[in-house]
Amino acid sequence: MREALVKIHIGRRTIKTVIAVVIAMLVVDAFGATTSKLLFAMMGAMEAVRPTFKESLEASLTQIVGVMVGALAGVLLRLLPFPAVLSAGIGILIVIVFYNSLRIPFSPSLPCFIVVMVCTTPDISPMSYALGRIWDSAIGLGVGMIINTLVFPYDNSKKIRAAMQSLDQELILFLEDIFDGDDKLPNAEAMEDKLDDIAYQLNIFANQRLLFQQHHQMEKLKLFRQCKGSARQLVSHMEVLCSMDKPGQLDDVNLELLRKSGAAIVEQPELVEWCDKDTVTNYHVSRILALREELLDVLTMAEISRNMEKYPKEKTEGNSSAQP
Repeated sequence: MREALVKIHIGRRTIKTVIAVVIAMLVVDAFGATTSKLLFAMMGAMEAVRPTFKESLEASLTQIVGVMVGALAGVLLRLLPFPAVLSAGIGILIVIVFYNSLRIPFSPSLPCFIVVMVCTTPDISPMSYALGRIWDSAIGLGVGMIINTLVFPYDNSKKIRAAMQSLDQELILFLEDIFDGDDKLPNAEAMEDKLDDIAYQLNIFANQRLLFQQHHQMEKLKLFRQCKGSARQLVSHMEVLCSMDKPGQLDDVNLELLRKSGAAIVEQPELVEWCDKDTVTNYHVSRILALREELLDVLTMAEISRNMEKYPKEKTEGNSSAQP
């Protein structure tokens, strides 16, 4: 019975959406609400609550463009001596062709809805209805943007740090597998997947705008991008090691560094004669370890930045009290 129960999770974005919808409908209600007014205010508020600031702007633009295109098409079609359903069908055709011809990356469903409403409701004034829907949508979008920016602003920096740390853990296991003494070499594709995830999370972080934290956000983004660059170079060196039929012999310096990093490297046989493969292997291992140190240093700096952002008052007081 317990396994059949579904765990209900109410996330922050859900809460923000509810707050935005309620406030938007209250604002519209102050001007004399109708079902249609509340509906467009609700859709605007819901569309504006997106994970990133950029996505919210794009959603708002989608809504406004859709309402304007649909309203304009509806007003023009009402002037033609066609039956209402036929006018609505022609309007839908025009909207879809218009969106496809200009390659507008928005859904045409909203303007088509406006066209149908204007064409099939003879007792409304097309122009006043169109202006009213633009106004209602703008209220919903404005409220949604404000709530989305001020209430629980989305910050995925924890996910980025977690992805970087996971990459570092996989690196240690990778190096252990390389020098475990057998002829089977690991595959670096898993590392590429982790890099893709990091790139995706960085794109989200770059498109988010946190009010009152612009400076901290840009600093963190700069640090995270340094991590991404180091991680990309690191994986390229790992791919070279994977492409070898068998890795060369580690020198004493790299062997000691690997063990200090936490890698459980088996005892290496005594080196009889140094060859080119050994040189190539040790070069790439040394670069991997150096890039790993850079990655860890940047992650440490990002953690310090996060703590300063989280506890700015305590940090300031601590610094001032330490001075003579």
